[in-house]
Amino acid sequence: MSAINNRQSKKSSGMNSILIVGGVIAVASILLFAYLMFYTAPAETMELVKVIAVTESGCIGETLDGYSVNIGDCQAQPGQYVNVLVDQKTKERAALMNPTN
Repeated sequence: MSAINNRQSKKSSGMNSILIVGGVIAVASILLFAYLMFYTAPAETMELVKVIAVTESGCIGETLDGYSVNIGDCQAQPGQYVNVLVDQKTKERAALMNPTN
């Protein structure tokens, strides 16, 4: 009788370890999703941007606070002002990388 009981407990401990591994994977995936949503999702606002160049990949503009942004396809000429969506998180990262600002 004791041999049968030992086999059942080994089976249940194997199932417990599978549940623990599954739980760790679920928690890790939820944390990764939260990180991606908070840190990498764009926070875009409409800003007035001066077009400084027109290239093959689109227009390059400069925001009023001095950050360059790729506008994409546009019909503007250099020197014109246009309203575009600018990612604020990109500007924050650029400010952190440049200690002179």
